[in-house]
Amino acid sequence: MEGADTHDAAWIACRRPYAWSAMTDPAGNLRKAAPLERAAPLRQAVYDILVEMIIARELQPGQHLVEHELAAQLGVSRQPVREALQRMQSEGWVDLRPTLGAFVHTPTDAEADQLLAVRTLLEAESARLAAAGASPQQVEHLWELQRAGEKALADDDQEGLVAANAALHGAVVAMSGNMVLADLIGSVDRRVRWYYLPIALARGKDAWDEHAELIQAIGRRSSKRAGDLMRQHTERTRDIYHQQRQETAEGTA
Repeated sequence: MEGADTHDAAWIACRRPYAWSAMTDPAGNLRKAAPLERAAPLRQAVYDILVEMIIARELQPGQHLVEHELAAQLGVSRQPVREALQRMQSEGWVDLRPTLGAFVHTPTDAEADQLLAVRTLLEAESARLAAAGASPQQVEHLWELQRAGEKALADDDQEGLVAANAALHGAVVAMSGNMVLADLIGSVDRRVRWYYLPIALARGKDAWDEHAELIQAIGRRSSKRAGDLMRQHTERTRDIYHQQRQETAEGTA
């Protein structure tokens, strides 16, 4: 429906996907996103923004999503919002309930466990491959990302921690040189960030100490050591996610 929605298309073409930071003002009103760096099809751009809002917990698990309200907030018509919600339902971000409408999906423990288990396998292999051919420049880039994460930790910047964590893990994946592996990891990356946000601060210094040890192993081109460290690192994240979910459930009870 982009051809019919020329006003919407012009608006969305100047928005930046994945850049929906500082979503609300002090009064709780939704702010608009920063400009896009490149044009995107309208339904794709709306989809990207809504998914990032879910990941950032601007849209909370279980929250009712009303088409006309989202359309007004994003400055588009209801059609691309409806199309985005239908796609999000098929991909597990949203639940469409007959007569009730759309609701942000609430991840189950089983879903999280399966995803984080797959992530462990994929990222351990990416770290092993990254260490095998790491250049000094690539290793220095990892240290730059490490410093950014440590700064976010010192500032209690939860969103900054998630971004730095994703950037560091993404850099390791890129260093692996395996495009199939990178594609597979990319397909689960958004959900990993969704699950990771609530535990980013709880994971805290330990996570970044583990990152530092991993970077040292990659810098020494110790492939087996790097793979083992990444496996241990992602498994700890998985354990803490479940631990925090259990504590939250017990507190609610």
